[in-house]
Amino acid sequence: MRAGLVVMAMVLVACPKRAAPAVTAKTIRLLSETAERETAQLTELRKDLEIDTRDFDRTPHVVATGETPLFSAEGADVRLYGDEAASKGFSVDNIILLEVLGADGKVLRNAVIGYSDPVSQGRETIDNLGRQAFSFEAGELNLAPVLPEHGSFRLRATVLDYFGVGKVSDVFVRVEPKASSSDELRGQ
Repeated sequence: MRAGLVVMAMVLVACPKRAAPAVTAKTIRLLSETAERETAQLTELRKDLEIDTRDFDRTPHVVATGETPLFSAEGADVRLYGDEAASKGFSVDNIILLEVLGADGKVLRNAVIGYSDPVSQGRETIDNLGRQAFSFEAGELNLAPVLPEHGSFRLRATVLDYFGVGKVSDVFVRVEPKASSSDELRGQ
């Protein structure tokens, strides 16, 4: 019996439970509010992209750009908000091209957020993140599907428009450690 306890103690010491890296809760500005402007007034184009439309200009016009510093989201929940307090939603006309950049600056993944006809880059159609809409509720969009599981990265956002007017509200990225299952049970 005593030998069994010694073996069990050795197993527990030899196989420590791995703790996920600690992520500190933080809010990072991604985009600053940009007032409504007619598409025809927007001279910068994203010529590497194409909107699948027959009625309007297929090359999107750049409304605004923004980029986060390098950060990690291991073991965190990452969502978009319209204010630093993470209490408001945000809006965009037409779309935000969200690009996930590795520490070396290389684009790892991308997605579009907003309301648009299909967007392609070369032969690849870029997936929508969330529903097609001009306005989003606070925290509605979870960025987990496009973020790397490990390592540091940056987010680059380009607001694009292809007809009428282009605009965007403030957009913030909120990083919060995920609640453990024991934390979730305490609230019940």
